[in-house]
Amino acid sequence: MTTLVPTNRHRDREIEGLRARVAELEGSFDERSKEAIRTRSALDGFRIRYRSEVGLLHEELDRIELDLAEAELGILKERLADAPPSPGEPAGDRIEVPPRSLTSDAVRKLFRDVAKAIHPDLAEDDQTRDRRHSLMIEANRAYALGDEEQLRAILDAWERSPESVQGTDLDATRLRLERRIAQIEEQLSLLDGELAEMQASSLWKLKSMVDEEAANGKDLIRDMVRRLKRDILVASNRLEALRG
Repeated sequence: MTTLVPTNRHRDREIEGLRARVAELEGSFDERSKEAIRTRSALDGFRIRYRSEVGLLHEELDRIELDLAEAELGILKERLADAPPSPGEPAGDRIEVPPRSLTSDAVRKLFRDVAKAIHPDLAEDDQTRDRRHSLMIEANRAYALGDEEQLRAILDAWERSPESVQGTDLDATRLRLERRIAQIEEQLSLLDGELAEMQASSLWKLKSMVDEEAANGKDLIRDMVRRLKRDILVASNRLEALRG
C-alpha cells in the first residue's frame, strides 16, 4: 500500500496537468476561431463592396475591350483579304474521363470498417453521438463517390481521436486527454494556416491598402471607380469610332 499511494497520486497529478493543458488549448482555440471568423467576415464584406463598386466596372471595361479587339480584327481582315484568316482558338478534343468503379470491393470493405468504428449507435453520450453522426455523413458521401482515400482518412482520424478510447480507468483517461491535446493542436495549426492564407491574399492586401488610405482621409475605392469610368468612356468612344 505504501508504494501504490504515491504512484496513484502521481498519476492523478499527471491527469490534472493534462486537463489543465486541454482547458488552456481550448481557450486558445476559441480565441483563434473568433479571430478567424472576424477576418473572414471582414474579407467577405470587402469582397462584396469591391465587387459592387469596382468589380462590375472592370467587367464592363473587359467587355468593351473584347468588342474593340473583335472590331479591330474585322478591320484587319478586310485590309488583308488575301491573307489566311487568323486561326481561332483550337477547341481541342474533349477528354472523356472513364467512369471509376464507385463500388469496388476495397471501397465496400473500407466503408464497412468505418461504419463499425464510428456508427452513432455506439456512442455513450450526446456529444459523442453528434460527432459520430457527422463523421457518418462524411463517410456516406465518400462511399457514394467511391472515394477510398477519404474513407481511409476518416477511419485513421477516428482511430487517433479521443472519442475512440474506451474505458474509464486512469490509463484510458490519460490517453483520451493526450489525444485531445494533439487534436486541438492540429486544429490550431489548421486555423493558423487559414488565417495566414486569408491575410496573404491579394484581396486582403488591397483591403489593407484601402483601410490605410481611409485612415489618412482618402477613398481609394472612389479613386478606382473614377479611373475605371474614365477608361470605360475612352474605350466606348473608340469602339463607336471603329464601328462608325
